[in-house]
Amino acid sequence: MKKELSRRQKIFRRVLLCVLAVALAAGIFVGGVNLVMLLRGAPHIAPDAEKGAETLAGGKWDCILVLGAGVHNDGTPSDMLTDRLETGIALYKAGVAPKLLMSGDHGRVDYDEVNVMRQYALDRGVPSEDIFMDHAGFSTYESMYRARDVFACRRIVIVTQSYHLYRALYVANALGLEAEGVSADIRTYRGQVIRDLREAAARTKDFLYTVFQPAPTYLGDVIPISGSGEATLG
Repeated sequence: MKKELSRRQKIFRRVLLCVLAVALAAGIFVGGVNLVMLLRGAPHIAPDAEKGAETLAGGKWDCILVLGAGVHNDGTPSDMLTDRLETGIALYKAGVAPKLLMSGDHGRVDYDEVNVMRQYALDRGVPSEDIFMDHAGFSTYESMYRARDVFACRRIVIVTQSYHLYRALYVANALGLEAEGVSADIRTYRGQVIRDLREAAARTKDFLYTVFQPAPTYLGDVIPISGSGEATLG
């Protein structure tokens, strides 16, 4: 009985050591991925629209890519999305790029980020032909992939909150896009600690996506960003 118990204890210890070793390796991998994205992204992020306009004007950028976020049931943008839109529109009006590309989730009839984003820009004087909508920007990775393959972008300015920019820039660069980022941190956002924790995992996921580069959910015909944004109405 004692020998049997001792053998079980040895097996348990070995299994536990294996589990701990795997957990340690996973932790090192996740931490390493996050560190690489933070270090690579930091030099390419402007803290606000004013600084972004100073450093990026005249750079012959194809577009300002505004990444989508939540919209309310009444059709108004959330605080985070509002700040992304305000930042993107400010950059557009400063002449940083000739087009706005609104990339977000329009995967259901009853949920539509991109038309809300477009209307917000229209209401602030941006011409319809300068506003492109990516209706299938379901994730950061898909937004970058489609910016390249559907909208024929090569040089982009990405607008989102700073915690998100590191990953967006990394993915864009990994897909062959030249990209700079402008932070839309205009206010403090509730629940940011949870977002930061989720972002650590999302960076790891998108790192793996950039290694294998799966196709996005939808591609479709090319709609060059150099044309009219009205081609994306729908």
